[in-house]
Amino acid sequence: MKRKRAESLTPLYKRVLIKISGEILAGGQAFGIQTEVLRQIAEELRQLVDLGVQTALVVGGGNIFRGEEANQKGMDRVSSDHMGMLATCINALALQNVLEQKKVITRVLSAIEISDMAEPYIHRRAIRHLEKKRLLIFSGGTGNPYFSTDTAAALRAMEISADVLLKATKVEGVFNKDPSQNKNIRKFKQISYTEVLKKNLKIMDGAAISLCRDNKMPLIVFNLRKKGNLLKAICGKQVGSLIREK
Repeated sequence: MKRKRAESLTPLYKRVLIKISGEILAGGQAFGIQTEVLRQIAEELRQLVDLGVQTALVVGGGNIFRGEEANQKGMDRVSSDHMGMLATCINALALQNVLEQKKVITRVLSAIEISDMAEPYIHRRAIRHLEKKRLLIFSGGTGNPYFSTDTAAALRAMEISADVLLKATKVEGVFNKDPSQNKNIRKFKQISYTEVLKKNLKIMDGAAISLCRDNKMPLIVFNLRKKGNLLKAICGKQVGSLIREK
């Protein structure tokens, strides 16, 4: 039986990199993985693949282990970052499982060596998987401490020559103030990377923002929790906030 194709939408982008924060996978919980959230995300990704979009993900690990918090409490930074990398691998395997249940051919590529569970990240292999319409999940961050999964997402987006980087979050886009702590806020429909750095807006860490700016990579920040937002963003509809140099 043929799968139902996503409602007559035309993708604006051919190849995309989506950064999914670990916190989203926890749903309403403080920690852990909520299966229903996994299934919802997998369904939207399945529709994306059905539209012919070459899709890659970088997943965070904050729903399992927050390295920065552990470091602030006295844990060695290298050790805490390594633990965070392992958390991203757990999330990647969970996503792979629900995607394959939906018949989406998925490969997990890890920046750290866990050969029994994931392929090693090799640039040419990643490109070949994408060309064969396989969905990729990049885990293990960059494989190095002191670099966030946001920076890993920016790096992988450049390496696979993605047309756009999408940061899937719990908020509606980029605001002039933290929406969780302020009432009088203003959302930017579009803003430049230079402005983001000047205003010190906490969208991604500075290394990720600079990498995107220097390589002219457009970034869309949007709310993944709102059903249909991912497809709308990929098809060029106004969703969230667009960041690029003017």
